[in-house]
Amino acid sequence: MTALTTEAPPAPMPPSPKGAPRRRLPSASALLVKIVSLGVLDALVLYAAFVLALDEQWLIAGAVLLAAAAINWVYLRRGMLPAKYLVPGTVFLVVFQLYVVVYSGYIAFTNYGDGHMGDKGDAISVLIEKSLSRVPDSPAYDMVVVERFGELSFLVTETDGTAMVGSDGKPLEPAEDAKFEGGRAVGLDGYETLDFSQMLAQQSQIAAMSVPLSDDLDEGALRTPDGAKAYVYSASMKYDEATDTFIDVATGVVYSDEGTGAFVSQDGTELMPGWKINVGFDNFVAAFTEESIRGPLLQVIVWTFVFAGFTVAATFAVGVFLATVLNDPRLRFRRTFRVLVILPYAFPAFLSALIWSGMLNSQFGFINQVLLGGADVPWLTNPILAKVSILLVNVWLGYAYMFLVATGALQSIPEEYVEAARMDGAGAWTIFRRVKLPLLMVTMAPLLIAAFAFNFNNFNVIYMLTEGGPQDISTDMNVGATDILITLVYKVAFGETSGRDYGLASAFSIIIFLLVAAISIVGFRRTKALEELN
Repeated sequence: MTALTTEAPPAPMPPSPKGAPRRRLPSASALLVKIVSLGVLDALVLYAAFVLALDEQWLIAGAVLLAAAAINWVYLRRGMLPAKYLVPGTVFLVVFQLYVVVYSGYIAFTNYGDGHMGDKGDAISVLIEKSLSRVPDSPAYDMVVVERFGELSFLVTETDGTAMVGSDGKPLEPAEDAKFEGGRAVGLDGYETLDFSQMLAQQSQIAAMSVPLSDDLDEGALRTPDGAKAYVYSASMKYDEATDTFIDVATGVVYSDEGTGAFVSQDGTELMPGWKINVGFDNFVAAFTEESIRGPLLQVIVWTFVFAGFTVAATFAVGVFLATVLNDPRLRFRRTFRVLVILPYAFPAFLSALIWSGMLNSQFGFINQVLLGGADVPWLTNPILAKVSILLVNVWLGYAYMFLVATGALQSIPEEYVEAARMDGAGAWTIFRRVKLPLLMVTMAPLLIAAFAFNFNNFNVIYMLTEGGPQDISTDMNVGATDILITLVYKVAFGETSGRDYGLASAFSIIIFLLVAAISIVGFRRTKALEELN
């Protein structure tokens, strides 16, 4: 008799320890999304690193590659769940906040601005190029314009029949694979030859190109007026590398590097453009010592404090008053009134400011033409009236926010406190001053500090209403009667009349940061004291 044998069933999996989460493998779709996302990120990083390396920005290129490697390491490993959520926010914080702050701080200690944007080598090349003039009786070279990777170049046929190729700022070099027709080079492997319509579309760029004959810029460069013939241009300014000076060939004047970021002659004449250099604390010293800067800056600082302080105080007073009135249960149509009160908060601030700008126009504005019967009141062009108008408009834009916060804070105050005060014989004003206002301040004091910091840098309402004007004619600086610090920074950095001075604008930005930080620290300490008191 044959014994029946049965195969033993597999041993069950041991249960997970109590409280331990069960590990789940990611789905195929989630894994695919992760791989594709990381692939796109790595491609962008490699491209950025390649561009930075070409520009010899080795430190930034290395930092970008290191950050990408860290991101890949975090997302390709199992576990590390907190890091997977923290990494994106940290990256955006570094790129859009920390880098901007650090870079602005660095620029504040340089002369970066109009005429001082590149390095010294770039300045030398531009100065030589600006002094180029056509050499009399220079030979005319046959040429065509070619393009590769978006860069235009000259394909030139020498008098001996050889072909040379060069681009703007890059010297001519032999073009071994050139194609000839009728003894004239007309094409080059890897390049696209531009036809007449293409050259016409880029006419200004082609006319501005200067292709050096060799590495020695003093030998001249080729330029073309029509894209068919090139002529030799020679520089009237010669650079002597041994003495680090420029010499004007026509006058013999020598311009030397005096450490100011430009070549300067003995009579103080500077050659522009110069180059960017570190100037230490010169921008900060100029802000408080040069009368042409110090006077307007101090006026702007005072007006900035008045603007921010009055706005916060007025919006707080109006908001709390309306919240107190509309919080009374005996008032009819409270909901309707509350909706009407918050209407200014429902519209974008910059649109409201534009509407107010039109209404306050002295010639055809609604206020002058309709409400005042055709009066000619210069609401936005008179220095005093412009400030008053801005303050009133800003209160209109900001009181609704204070009203909403105060309404919520009032409704959170226990009714027992109010009843106890009434039983002690306190009137409505005493209850508000002794009971409600201290409790309101505990909630609203941090918001008042934040509102002050916001209005300290409230660029929109100033620029939409007056653009900082009316202009202050008592100074050469581009500053107006209603400019606050942030609009002054904008004008200094991007001004069309006085030029761009990023170094001085960054110094002003640091001053703004220090002022706001000091006020915020003091305010939060007072807020903490209120919390401990309550």
